[in-house]
Amino acid sequence: MRKHLALSAGTAAVALFVSLALTPSPARSQDPLNPSFSAAQAKGKAGGKGALPPGPPGPTPRLPDGKPDLTGIWNGQRTVSQDGPYLQPWAQKLLEQRAVSNYADDFEARCLPGGPPRAAPYHTSLVSTPKLVLMLFEGNTHMFRQFFVDGTNHPKDLKPSWYGDSRAHWDGDTLVVDTIGFNDKSWIDMPGHPHTSQMHLTERFSRPNLGTLNIDITIDDPGAYTKPWIQKRSTTLETNMEMTEYVCNENNQDPVHLDGAHK
Repeated sequence: MRKHLALSAGTAAVALFVSLALTPSPARSQDPLNPSFSAAQAKGKAGGKGALPPGPPGPTPRLPDGKPDLTGIWNGQRTVSQDGPYLQPWAQKLLEQRAVSNYADDFEARCLPGGPPRAAPYHTSLVSTPKLVLMLFEGNTHMFRQFFVDGTNHPKDLKPSWYGDSRAHWDGDTLVVDTIGFNDKSWIDMPGHPHTSQMHLTERFSRPNLGTLNIDITIDDPGAYTKPWIQKRSTTLETNMEMTEYVCNENNQDPVHLDGAHK
């Protein structure tokens, strides 16, 4: 997916301002497109080159039941800060092997789902209702996630899947999304941090104003990590363009390039 030639000019422009989901080291947080980007800049405490452009001003919109309405087209997520990752030895070795092979085993490069919590430089659309929140993806395979906010629990007979099963509830003005039931095929990010089917993902979505969406993420996977990996991400509301068509398979040149890495 990294070398498609079918990107629209608008989508390509957005990619200049958003994270490509590369993971900074635990020692410091940085934006992969601008190593000097700091957490202070992301929080609006510092200006300068690389600072996250602010979203449109205004109060937090709300649903009829008074809960925040997360509906909108959101730009690519940017990692503001994190604690981790703390990999087990086998996971660290696999991560290093993926770098040596030029990430040739990345399923997303072959137009299979990236799976959460992997971020992308494309838009994401959220559609909120009192009982269901939908997340629609512009990039990759135009897939979707469903956050059931209806009080139901995870099914007991879950079959492992790319996106898992998500159940949500409100904690004040924060939507807490609990997801389990993953397969072990997807990567957590572009550098190739692995996970197992034991991964338990918790995402906390908050909209403090009209133009900002914050996502606090906890990746708890005792099969691959020695302790939970915590990330804080942020994104802004896109008001100047709609979601665009992106066909991953069209002119996808990644498989040829990546197959060569095995030779």
